[in-house]
Amino acid sequence: MGSRFPSHQLSNGLYVSGKPEQPKEKTPTMSSVAMPYTGGDIKKSGELGKMFDIPMDGSRSRKSGPITNAPIRTGSFGGAASHSGQLNSASRGSASVGGVPGSASLKKTNSGPLNKHGEPLKKSSGPQGTAVSRQNSGPLAPVLPATGLITSGPITSGPLNSSGAPRKASGPLESSTGSMKLHSVSIVNNQGVTHLSQDDEYSFRKSFPKPILWAIILLFVMGFIAGGFILGAVRNPILLVVVVVLFAVVATVFTWNTCWGRRAITGFISTYPDAELRTAKDGQFVKVSGVVTCGNIPLESSFQRVPRCVYTSTSLYEYRGWESKAANPTHRRFTWGLRTLERHVADFYISDFQSGLRALVKTGYGARVTPYVDESVVIDVNPSNRDMSPDFVRWLGERNLSSDERIMRLKEGYIKEGSTVSVMGVVQRNENVLMIVPPPEPFSTGCQWSKCILPASLEGIVLRSENNSKIDVIPV
Repeated sequence: MGSRFPSHQLSNGLYVSGKPEQPKEKTPTMSSVAMPYTGGDIKKSGELGKMFDIPMDGSRSRKSGPITNAPIRTGSFGGAASHSGQLNSASRGSASVGGVPGSASLKKTNSGPLNKHGEPLKKSSGPQGTAVSRQNSGPLAPVLPATGLITSGPITSGPLNSSGAPRKASGPLESSTGSMKLHSVSIVNNQGVTHLSQDDEYSFRKSFPKPILWAIILLFVMGFIAGGFILGAVRNPILLVVVVVLFAVVATVFTWNTCWGRRAITGFISTYPDAELRTAKDGQFVKVSGVVTCGNIPLESSFQRVPRCVYTSTSLYEYRGWESKAANPTHRRFTWGLRTLERHVADFYISDFQSGLRALVKTGYGARVTPYVDESVVIDVNPSNRDMSPDFVRWLGERNLSSDERIMRLKEGYIKEGSTVSVMGVVQRNENVLMIVPPPEPFSTGCQWSKCILPASLEGIVLRSENNSKIDVIPV
């Protein structure tokens, strides 16, 4: 057909204009095997069943792992074959592969990290048959404890480990002597714990002003000299009698305050009105009564091992007879003398009874504290019953104290968490933090004329606990 326009004939015999179209290459298509209707049975669901290691009912599935009879690729490392997938049992068991040029035996290495034994980790990119244990990507489901209870947190938390057996807790044993020494050393070296001495206790002789005391002594000396001179010169004993009577009165008052001064101060603290923290001003001296809770550093009593305390005190006294040894340089005969004292206090919280607010009491880090916590007699020891108290002998051995022929008495007091405590100090507000800090100057109790009690000064934070440890003496 002669024409200047190109034309071509179709398969049905029709002539059309234009050039015939070039045949296009067909793109490869992905084929998938149609899964039959499962009816809700997970065993017939194919890949879903494989994810949970459930055997299928004879259904054939596509394997995405390496083929068993496929030729092994050789690299540039002397015939070492590298596989990204997991080989099956047949491939792993063979030491040499036939049909591969190079060497008669090839070393097989799997790419990926090594385990703790230096062997490559076995990973699979797909199911490799029922004879090989499959490893799925992603975190494994945690093994439940023996109780079957599902809890939050890691498996190792709690009393059971991942296999359901009791988990071994690391830490010092309470019955270990070495751990007790470490605990006492940690308390001594902790900067957040205030270590109190016997000088921090109330003493009328220490609280009474020294200039006034020496002035009174000087007046009485001059009075005795003048009374004696007048008695010798004119035979008139009136001045000497007056001086003697005044001296007896002053000596009686001093003796009374020395013996009953501590009880008078505790009575003063009890009768002092409680303040409400909600209305207390910054810098105001207040007394707060409430329940205490431990701060960052809970304490433990020395002898009885009472945990979670805010204040602990353990003291050992010795009785000195005529030929006995002195417990300290100032120990007099036929009296009890202090041999050793362990008294500690740390920061704690107090919840006010009046307003319910919670305040931080700053008694740690070397703060000035005056405690009024009664100690109870824990144990009395004499040479005849010393061996009947092994705990006391252990306690002495930990402190390198001798237990020879001495009459000793151990007292211990503490303020445990949950106890009712009265605290006297200065209120300090720092943004949203409410604190009770030591006052800058000592606080005077004033004269109690009805009880013949002279003024006493209270330094630092005053700590008073009425529900202390009331325990009986241990029979030994």
